Amino acid sequence: MADQILTRILFTSVGRRVELVKAFQEAGKKNKIPVWIIGADLRDDAPALFFCDEAVKVCRIDDEDYIPQLIRICQEKNVDLVIPTIDTDLYKLSEAKKRFEAVGTKVLISRPQVIKTCRDKRNTARFFEECGLNTPVTVDKVSEFKGEFPCFIKPLDGSSSVNAFRAEDKEELEAFAEVIGEGKYIIQQYIKGLEITVDILCSISQNDKGCPILITPRKRLAVRSGEVLKTEIFMDETIINEAKIIVDELKPTGPITVQLIREEKTGRDYYIEINPRFGGGAPLSMKAGADMVGSVLRLLKDESEPLKHGKAKDGLVFSRFDDSICINSREYTCPRLKTGEEVSKYIKGLVSRGEVKAVVFDMDDTLYSEREYIESGFNAVADELFKLTKEVGSSTLETDPGEKCDAPEGMSEEKIITVDSLYAFMLKTFEEGKRAIDLTIEKCGFSDEGTKKKIISLYRNHTPKLTLYPWADELISWLCTKGCLSKDMLGIITDGNPNGQHRKLTALGLDDRIGHIIVTDELGGAQFRKPCDIAYRVMALRMQEDYESIIYIGNNPTKDLKAPRELGMKTLFFDNPDCVHVFDRNVAQVLSDLKISHQQIMEGKGIPADKAMEELGKKHGFI
Repeated sequence: MADQILTRILFTSVGRRVELVKAFQEAGKKNKIPVWIIGADLRDDAPALFFCDEAVKVCRIDDEDYIPQLIRICQEKNVDLVIPTIDTDLYKLSEAKKRFEAVGTKVLISRPQVIKTCRDKRNTARFFEECGLNTPVTVDKVSEFKGEFPCFIKPLDGSSSVNAFRAEDKEELEAFAEVIGEGKYIIQQYIKGLEITVDILCSISQNDKGCPILITPRKRLAVRSGEVLKTEIFMDETIINEAKIIVDELKPTGPITVQLIREEKTGRDYYIEINPRFGGGAPLSMKAGADMVGSVLRLLKDESEPLKHGKAKDGLVFSRFDDSICINSREYTCPRLKTGEEVSKYIKGLVSRGEVKAVVFDMDDTLYSEREYIESGFNAVADELFKLTKEVGSSTLETDPGEKCDAPEGMSEEKIITVDSLYAFMLKTFEEGKRAIDLTIEKCGFSDEGTKKKIISLYRNHTPKLTLYPWADELISWLCTKGCLSKDMLGIITDGNPNGQHRKLTALGLDDRIGHIIVTDELGGAQFRKPCDIAYRVMALRMQEDYESIIYIGNNPTKDLKAPRELGMKTLFFDNPDCVHVFDRNVAQVLSDLKISHQQIMEGKGIPADKAMEELGKKHGFI
C-alpha cells in the first residue's frame, strides 16, 4: 500500500537558486528517492519558485512570525527537511532546530555556536588562527590598521560581496568605513593570488558532528557580485587536508563553504571566511561528480553514509550563464490540491483564462477510486472461488498446523466458505499488505498453477463496477460545454494491463468522452510506463498542441508529474486522501515509530508486516 514515500524538502529564501533545486530533483531520480520540492520566498516572482513542485510566499526574515510561519508550513505540508540558501536566516533556523524537529522536520544547519563563528568575520579569523591556519591580519578599527595598502574592508556579517571594498589608501579606507558604519566592519591585509572555494558536506547525524563526507576545492576563475561565473575543480591534497582540520575543529552539520586565497608569490593558503550552508557555486561541484545532494538524501534515510573524499573529477571547468523564465502566472509550479472540488475549480480557472488549451488526466485514483476496482475484482474472484470449492467438495478454509488465524468479519470461527467470507478474507489480507488473492487461493486448498493463473486472469480481466468521482464527471462535462474544449483536447495517460485498463475506461464511460487515450503498455511494453516521457510526447503530437498549453493531472508526484514538467507541460498534483497508494510522510513516521525502514519493507527482511500495515491502515482510513 505504501510503495513510494515522498521526501518533502523546503528551501527558504529560494530566490535564484535554480541550480540547487534542479540538483535535488536530479539526485532524487538518480537515487530512486522520490522528492517533492517546496520553495519559500518573500517574493512570489522569485525565479527558482517556478522550478519547484510547490511554492509558498513567506514574511520577511526579520519578522517575528518568520520561524512560526515556517514551522506551520512544515507541519501542514509534512516537510522532512528545511534547507537554507542565504546567510540572513541561518542563526534563527539554527536556534529553532528543536522546534522544527517537534513537528517532524529536520533543518540542514549547524548548531548556533558554529553559525556565530562563521557569521562574525572577527570570530572566523580568530577560529582560523586557532586551527593553525594562515588568515589575513584582521582589525576592526581604521585606527588599528598598520598594514600596507591596498587593504580590504568588509561588513562583519556580510555576504555576496555587498559593501566589500578594496581601499587603495587611508583616505579611501576612512570613506568606506563611514559607508559601512563604525563597529560593523573588519579590515584585512589584501592577499593577491588565486581565489579558491571548498564545498564541504559533513554528516547530519547528531552523534557524528564534524565528520566530512565530501570535500571539493575549486578555483574561482571569474566572479560577479561575489557569485562565481567560471570555476575549475582543483583536488589539491593540501587544501583537502586543511579542510579536514577546519571540519574537525568546527564540527559543523551538513554543508559548509570555505573561501581561501593561495598567495601568488609564496603559495601559502590564507583562509578568509566560512559560509555554513550550500554556496552559490556548490552545484558546480555536484556536476563534477561530488554527490552532495545524493548523500544528503541518503543520510536523511539512515545517517550512515560512508566517507567519500575527492569524488569530484579533477580539472573540469564550468562556465555559468543567465537564463530567463516568464513569471506572468504561477502555473509554472505544480500546485498540490487535496480535494476534487479544488482540482475542478483550478482547471476551470486555467481554461477560462485561456492559459490551457488541452487537459490530460491520469485515471486510477485520479478520476475514480481504485479501491472500487479492487473490491469489484475481489467480488468476482470470491464468486469464482466459491464455485470451485463447491466442485471439489471443500467447505472450510485450510490453515497450517498450529496456525492462529482470526476469522475476519463475515466468516465464522470454523472458517466456513461463503462468497462473503472469501471476499472478507481477501479484503482483510489486502489491508494487511499481503498477497490477497494468492493467499485466498491457497487457503481454499488449491495449489496448482492452473487455478492460480485462471483466478488472477479473472481479476485482471473482469468487468468492473466503477463510478467517476462526481467532481470529475462534472468537470469533463464542463470542459466540453462551457469550457469550449473539443473532445480531442481531452486525454488520458494511464499505466497498467491494457485489457484491464480498457475495461475500466468502458465501465467509467470515458471511451466516448475522451478524445485521446494512451495505455502506456500499448506503446511497446512496460518500459513505456510513467515516468517515461514518451506517452506525453505522443499525446502532445496527437493533440497538435505545444507542451505549455497542456496540463496533466495526476495523483502520483513521482510517476505522473516529473516527465510532463520536464517537457514544459503544466501539472497538478491531486493529493487524493482516498488513494490506495500512500505518498505522505505520515507513512514514514509510522514505519519510524515501529523501527522499520522503507528498504526493509521493500525487501521483506524480518519485519512485523502485519503490525506495520495495520497501523498504516488505521492512520489512513483503510481499516
